[in-house]
Amino acid sequence: MTTTFFRRLSALILGCATALVLMGWESPVHAQIAVMVNGEPITNYDIEQRGKLITLSTHKPADRQQVIDELIDEKVKIREGKKFGIDPSIADVDQSYAAMSARMRITPEQLTKSLESQGIRPDTLRSRVKADMVWTNLVRGRYKESLQVSEKDVAAAVQEKGGDEKPDTQSFEYKMQPIVLIVPRGSAPDAVETRKKEAEALRGRIQTCAEANAFFKSMQNAAIRDPVTKTSADIPASLREVLDSTPVGHLTPPELTKQGVEMVALCGRDPTTVDTPKKKEIRDKMYAEKYEAKSKSYLREVRGAAMIEYR
Repeated sequence: MTTTFFRRLSALILGCATALVLMGWESPVHAQIAVMVNGEPITNYDIEQRGKLITLSTHKPADRQQVIDELIDEKVKIREGKKFGIDPSIADVDQSYAAMSARMRITPEQLTKSLESQGIRPDTLRSRVKADMVWTNLVRGRYKESLQVSEKDVAAAVQEKGGDEKPDTQSFEYKMQPIVLIVPRGSAPDAVETRKKEAEALRGRIQTCAEANAFFKSMQNAAIRDPVTKTSADIPASLREVLDSTPVGHLTPPELTKQGVEMVALCGRDPTTVDTPKKKEIRDKMYAEKYEAKSKSYLREVRGAAMIEYR
């Protein structure tokens, strides 16, 4: 795979690193048990495989103990999850594995082949994915109340930031309907340009979302999707600027995408008390800090209660 693939994989897989070693058949040395965790083995082969995955993800070396610690953590996380009935199925893990590959813009099969090309069994990554799924559900489920971020704390943090957001900054709730004028793949540049001019002409004709629905539902090679509602905090600044400059009932400027020429019919733009973009950013950061602290203390607790025997 390309360097781009490995950069994407590095961004998605977090952890420490160890020296990359050549893959071989599982020998008696590989199968030797290095650590027992609550009666479950971690073999030298497990350590070798995880070392390769960590190296691929971080491009940094890490000693053997760091790799072992990560594997021990996963064993205790999985065991703790089962105590509370959290045990993702193979289908659940496959779905998460597929979502990871989608974020890298490749298929699950391509991800598998790429791992194998580096001497890494896909189950090595799947094991990590499963442990992460279990632990996230455990921490969020057991400590839901203590992880909440109050409005008072957010307001205080916003005030402390002072000047990052204008006092008159307002949050809106946008009701939108995406529209696409389909352009077949491989179309000539002239055909694409014609479609874009057609979209610009339609912008001048459409005055309401009712008109947009009536027109585009009957138009060939075009589609209008169901309404979606988003707040200012849910969408990027560039799109907010476009929506704020578009009159309600009208269409946004056309953009060329893989599907064709796309626009958005703005059906509503109403003030809301929901978070502004800056408040959402601060709220998310505060939640992440609380989650991280609780996750670390919980892991210390379950690991301290585990039976860990080095061989």
